[in-house]
Amino acid sequence: MKPDSQKRPRGRPRSAASDTTPGTIRALDRGLVLLRELSEVRNMTLSDLASRTEMPPSTTHRILSTLQKHGFVEFDEVTQEWMIGIEAFRIGNTFLLRTNLVEAARKTLRHLMEETGETANLGIADSGDVVFVDQVETQNPIRAFFSPGTRGHMHSSGIGKSLLADMPRRDVEKIMKEKGQPGFTPNTLTSAEALFEDLNKIRKRGWSIDDEERHSGMRCVASNIYNTFGETIAGISVSGPAVRFPDSVIAELGPKVKQAADEVTTAVGGKLPRQGC
Repeated sequence: MKPDSQKRPRGRPRSAASDTTPGTIRALDRGLVLLRELSEVRNMTLSDLASRTEMPPSTTHRILSTLQKHGFVEFDEVTQEWMIGIEAFRIGNTFLLRTNLVEAARKTLRHLMEETGETANLGIADSGDVVFVDQVETQNPIRAFFSPGTRGHMHSSGIGKSLLADMPRRDVEKIMKEKGQPGFTPNTLTSAEALFEDLNKIRKRGWSIDDEERHSGMRCVASNIYNTFGETIAGISVSGPAVRFPDSVIAELGPKVKQAADEVTTAVGGKLPRQGC
């Protein structure tokens, strides 16, 4: 019989060998098994963790050391126990915030669609693109449509430009260098000078305009959503045919869209930045 110190904690053991399937990276698979185990038991010694996951202690230590290097786990020198690190929390919290964001914005998107009669969209920035994560369509026969997951260039999108307006200039320049500024219509902003001039206007008024810059005959108005630190996390927009978006309507839609974005910011516990900064 094993000494008490060697007994496994309660629960079904996670065998790294049995969980590995063809086509997976074994070391990564084992690392994820360890992270999952630590997330359930909170903290554990090396020997107990190796026993519970049925991994050799030496292998377990190497993987934990690698995860510790990147902040995914931490080691308590006093108790000699391993635990989940801040980086694992940060990444997991990002998913939680995104999920909560879609839920929190849904009611506002629907109300915005009903109030304006146009399609309302929710988008985020990802790897230099704008990605649409939710939408409430208008019932008008001619309307804008972006299915969830649709990606696009930020410089030719209402939400994209609104998000760019809150980024440091160097970050915008980096994105433009990597993604380019292709011209989709005669109105697309294809030069850095034109883009930054427009971004300055967006910052001052708090909302952006896609003036037929991605699709001829379609216009869009957008504004940003912020987290608890006052950082931009997403954008809301209304979009539709240019015939229904003359300048007079745009002037009315801008403040309405900004108000809708501010409502979602409040709903997610966010903090609004000072306008014009």
